[in-house]
Amino acid sequence: MHSIPTQKYALQLLQTALDDKKAAFRDGQWQSIEFLLNRRRILVVQRTGWGKSMVYFLGTKLLREQGKGLTLLISPLLSLMRNQLEAANRLGLSACTINSSNVEEWDKVESDLKNDRVDILLISPERLANQVFRENILSHVASKIGMLVVDEAHCISDWGHDFRPDYRRIIRVIQAIPPNVPILATTATANDRVVNDVKTQLGGDIGFVRGTLVRKSLKLQNIIMPDTAARMAWLAGTIPRLPGSGIVYTLTQRDSVRVAQWLKQNGISAQAYHAGMSEKEPGGRSRQQLEQSLLNNEIKVLVATVALGMGFDKPDLGFVIHYQRPASVVHYYQQVGRAGRAVDQAYGILLCGEEDDRISDYFIQTAFPPQRHIETVLQAVTKANTGISTPSLMAELNLKYSQIEKTLKFLTIESPAPVIKMDSKWYLTPAASDYSVNRSHVEMITRLRRDEQEQMRSYMRHDGCLMAFLQSALDDPRPQKCGMCKNCTPQQLLEEKYDLKLAQEANLFLKRCYIPIKPRLQWPAGNPLKVYGFTGSISDQQRLSEGRALSLWRDAGWGQLAADGKYQSERFCDDLVSACAQMYEKWAPEPKPKWATCIPSLNRPELVPDFARRLSEKLGLRFGMCFEKVRQNMPQKEMENSYQQAANLDGVFKLTIDNGTFAPCLLIDDVVDSRWTFTVAAALLRQAGCKAVYPLALAMNSPRMD
Repeated sequence: MHSIPTQKYALQLLQTALDDKKAAFRDGQWQSIEFLLNRRRILVVQRTGWGKSMVYFLGTKLLREQGKGLTLLISPLLSLMRNQLEAANRLGLSACTINSSNVEEWDKVESDLKNDRVDILLISPERLANQVFRENILSHVASKIGMLVVDEAHCISDWGHDFRPDYRRIIRVIQAIPPNVPILATTATANDRVVNDVKTQLGGDIGFVRGTLVRKSLKLQNIIMPDTAARMAWLAGTIPRLPGSGIVYTLTQRDSVRVAQWLKQNGISAQAYHAGMSEKEPGGRSRQQLEQSLLNNEIKVLVATVALGMGFDKPDLGFVIHYQRPASVVHYYQQVGRAGRAVDQAYGILLCGEEDDRISDYFIQTAFPPQRHIETVLQAVTKANTGISTPSLMAELNLKYSQIEKTLKFLTIESPAPVIKMDSKWYLTPAASDYSVNRSHVEMITRLRRDEQEQMRSYMRHDGCLMAFLQSALDDPRPQKCGMCKNCTPQQLLEEKYDLKLAQEANLFLKRCYIPIKPRLQWPAGNPLKVYGFTGSISDQQRLSEGRALSLWRDAGWGQLAADGKYQSERFCDDLVSACAQMYEKWAPEPKPKWATCIPSLNRPELVPDFARRLSEKLGLRFGMCFEKVRQNMPQKEMENSYQQAANLDGVFKLTIDNGTFAPCLLIDDVVDSRWTFTVAAALLRQAGCKAVYPLALAMNSPRMD
C-alpha cells in the first residue's frame, strides 16, 4: 500500500519542473493534487497562467510512483503545449501524442502504450471520433488509465462560449473507465451555469477549486472607434509605443491578414496567424514557427484569430488589443488574459467596429445545424440502404461540406445517436426511428448568445471598474476594483486620438487590398458536368490563370460600393471602373491579355457587360461577348457545395466563337464566390484555343470566419 506523498516532496518536484528553486505552490494547487491522490474527481477553475498544467503533471508523477496507470490528457491544444511539455520532461515523464501530424510515429506510440512506457498520452477530443483510434488504442488503454484530464473543460458544456461537439464523446470515456479513477477537469473561463453543467456531465462526487479572476497587472481600456481606417491608423500609431510584444485579435481570417499587412507597411514587425494556415505553410512560416517568434520576441505582434487562444502561454506578453469586439465576456477575458502574467504592467485594449454585430450574428446563426439540414441529411441516409458517403451526400443535397459535416457531428454526439459511421459510409441506427431535436434547448442557447453579445456592448459603455465588470460577469465571488483600468484612474491610459494622415493612408490601403482568385485544380467528384464532359484533374489546357478581385463583398474599401451598384443602381459607378483599372496595372498579368469578355446573365443582361466594356476601353483592350447563356439556372450563390455549384453550370454557357488560336483574355464578372463560373467559362475558352484566361471580379463573396 503506497502512502500519500507529502506536500514537501511535491514542492521539490514543482521546483524541478519549473527549474526554479524558489517556486512555491499557488493557492489551490496542492489542494487540487491532493484530490487526485485521494482518487477523487475535481473541477479547477483558475485564471490563465495560474498553473493548471502543473497540477496534472505533478499528479501524474506522484500517481505513477504509486504504480498507477498512464494519464490520458484530452485537450484541443496539442500544438500549443510544447513549452508545457518541457516541464513534464524535467520530471522524467514520458509524454506522447497521437494526431494527424505524426502518423509516422503511431506504431511506436502504440507499442510503447502496450508496454507501459508512456506516462501521459495527449489526444484531441476529435481523436475520440476516429474508429481506428478507438479500436486499436483506446480499447486497450481504457482499463489501464490512472488519471483522466479534461483540459478546457468548459467545451463540454453547450452553455459554454466554446462548446465543441467532440467533447461530448469524453462522457463515454468516463463511463468506460473504473469509477475510482481520478478525473481532473480544468478551465479558466466558466461562469456558474457552465460550472454546474460540467459537474453534472462528469458525474460522481466532484471537488471544486476556484480562484479569483482579477489580474492586477492588466490595464484595461475601451475605445469606441467603429471606422475601419481609423482603427488601423490608431494601431499603426500606438503599437510601436507599447511595451514588449503582443497580440492583436481579429474576428476573421481575412482581417488578420489585412491588418498584419498594414502594420508591416508601417514598419512594424507583424505576422498573421489563423486556422486557415497549415502547420507547414508553403512559402512561409508554420503556425508553430510564428508562435515561437512571438515567444522569443522576434516579432512585435501577431495578428491572430481565436486560433491563437486557449493554451498559448507567454508570461511577458506586453499587450493584447482587440481590433473588433468579441462575442462574449468569456471570449474577451480568455484572450485579454494572455497579457501581463509575469510583468508589472500590460495593456488590454478593446476597440469596436461597425462590422462587429454582423460577424457575431454569423457565428450565432451557424452554431447549431438548422432543423432543415438535420431533416434532409437524415432523409438522405434513410434512402441509402447500403450506407452513403459524405461526397455522395454532397451530390444528393444542396448543402456545404461544412454544413453536412456539422450536421453529422451533431447527430453522432446525441445520446442515443441516430446515425453511425462505419468505414467511409453513414448508416441509420435504431435510435433514428423516434429521434427529434431538442429545439427548445437550442433556442435557449441561441438566446443566451444574444444576451452575451448585449453584455459585451454594455462592457464597452461601462463607466465603472472594467476588471470588476469582467469578474462579476464570470461569477467571480470576490469582484474588486483593480485601480488600473481607464475608469479607475483619472488619466487615460493610452491616447485615443489617431493621425488623420495615417487614416487617409489606411483608407487607400483598404482600397488596394486586392484578393487573389486562385485557379481550381480538380473537377468535382461524381461527374456533375456531364454535358461538358469535364472530369478528373483540370488540365493545363483547361485551367484558369490566377486572377484578382477588387474587394470583399460589402467590406471596407470598395466592397460596399460594389454591392450598392449591383442592387441599388442601374450600373456600376465610374469609380469602380477606375479602381479596377488601377488594380489591373498593379497586378500586371503575364502574358498580357489582348482582349476581354464577360460572364453573361439573363436576369440583368446589361449590368456586367456595360461595366466590362467601360473597363476594357480604359485598359485599351478589345471587348467582345463570346458567351451565350442558353438556359436559366439557379443563382450560383444559392448553390452550397462544389458538386451542386458545378452541376448548376452544366450546359448553361454556349461559346459563340469558332475554335482557333486566341490571345490571352481578361474574363470579367461582378461577384466571385465558388470560382466554378470562372472555371467552367475558362475551360470552354481554353478548349476553343485561348492561350490564357485571367478572371477579374469586383468583389469576392463569403469571407472565412475563423
